[in-house]
Amino acid sequence: MYHFKRDLRFVRSVWFVLCLLPLLAQAADPLPAWREGPSRTAIVAFVKDVTTEGGPRYVAPAERIAVFDNDGTLWSEQPMYFELLFALDEVKRLAPQHPQWRNEQPFKAVLENDQQALAAQGMDGLLKIVAATHSGMSTEQFTAVARKWLASARHPRSGRPYTEMVFQPMLELLSYLRANGFKTYIVSGGEVAFMRAFAEEVYGIPPEQVIGTTLGAKFEDQAGTLSIQRLPSIQHNDDGPGKPVSIDAVIGRRPILAFGNSDGDLQMLQWTMAGQGARFAGLVHHTDQRREWAYDRKSHFGRLDKALDQAQTQGWTVVDMAREWRRVYPFDSQ
Repeated sequence: MYHFKRDLRFVRSVWFVLCLLPLLAQAADPLPAWREGPSRTAIVAFVKDVTTEGGPRYVAPAERIAVFDNDGTLWSEQPMYFELLFALDEVKRLAPQHPQWRNEQPFKAVLENDQQALAAQGMDGLLKIVAATHSGMSTEQFTAVARKWLASARHPRSGRPYTEMVFQPMLELLSYLRANGFKTYIVSGGEVAFMRAFAEEVYGIPPEQVIGTTLGAKFEDQAGTLSIQRLPSIQHNDDGPGKPVSIDAVIGRRPILAFGNSDGDLQMLQWTMAGQGARFAGLVHHTDQRREWAYDRKSHFGRLDKALDQAQTQGWTVVDMAREWRRVYPFDSQ
């Protein structure tokens, strides 16, 4: 009987270890949503190079700056930028307070659901909508409005909250970089206060490391109540060449790693790669029509044309979403 019990304990121990092996393997792999391939290999090799003390490409922790675009890089951006969807909803919510909008573009197009007329307004029209719907209140009030929308709004295709439409492989990459001494920033064309409303909870990136398009603002003292009031004017458009300007002004260091997905990120990638020493530039290429979307050169949102050409000629890392990601979203099955 004694030997039987001893053998039984041994069998149970072996069974327990076997059950733990998959979990242990997953814990040991910091990038489980990435398939083995050129992008994963390049990322891991770069991180190893810059963190190996005494190595020829070693970078001190203070200089390990990584910058990421948001729309299309950290979360989806179709059928249109999520913040734009928020702004369109805000136009409709605020319309009773602005009766003139019914005859004033681009607001008239929004209220009449006229997509063609809205598209004809171009980027200037979109910025006008953002300025109108993101201002006229304090920063705290706007943050509350944005968080309320994020908590209730649902993506038109998936039915999920927009904050669940984030890319699992990129969440893993952010964590992997931080575990290796990197400081991670968002540098996006999105309005900075809107992104700060969710970035820390969703990405683990605190507000002071979120850089984006900014509105005019003023300090206000109303009978001892202090606030920062948001003004209906674009102070800085953090897109295209605006991104390196913001990086220089806010971070004060040139990044050694940059990730984007569109031509709006081209100058940020160029600025990163123009520095000395070890450098990494990456593009998320949307090639997965089944699990996400497939688009690049002709897309109205997240157009990837000139940046794709330069990535190919310069040897930047282009992530093929369909081929190189095991999972797209956190809610996807393995």
